[in-house]
Amino acid sequence: MVDEAGRPIGAADKLSSHHADTPLHLAFSCYIFDAHGRLLLTQRAATKKVWPTVWTNSCCGHPAPDEPMEDAIARRVSYELGMRIDSLSVILPDYRYRTTPYNGIIENEVCPVYLAKASADPQPNGLEVMDWRWVAWPAFLDEVSSDNADRLSWWCKDQALNMRDQPELLDYLA
Repeated sequence: MVDEAGRPIGAADKLSSHHADTPLHLAFSCYIFDAHGRLLLTQRAATKKVWPTVWTNSCCGHPAPDEPMEDAIARRVSYELGMRIDSLSVILPDYRYRTTPYNGIIENEVCPVYLAKASADPQPNGLEVMDWRWVAWPAFLDEVSSDNADRLSWWCKDQALNMRDQPELLDYLA
């Protein structure tokens, strides 16, 4: 858990702390790109408590207490996607959001957004990811703006709109 300034104030179990009044907590979102500049989108497993079956960015998660964010991202990418990332950089260091309820759960996170590169396809953990696909960034932005955008997680759509014009993103698309 974190205070309004993003400073740690305690810890709580993930499953018991996500509900209709989720306290502010630390998380991360990671957007993984391949050598062709395509984004890895993932579909959350149907068994997930939070946002099941929804398509989203490559990997999301929460660091353990005192765990460096880079280590947390590498840990979750390995666990969820069965892959390693080759590089990592933050693109939205101060991103924060609070969602409207989805299946009775509100997300309320200080959630820096990272870009990563990978050189292999994922081998996903079925408990976390039910499907995946590589997509060109322009096609992804079209999807974010389409009538089918409700298939994407709230945070993924909002993050995409916040980072679409960031110069750091151009390096990943090159």
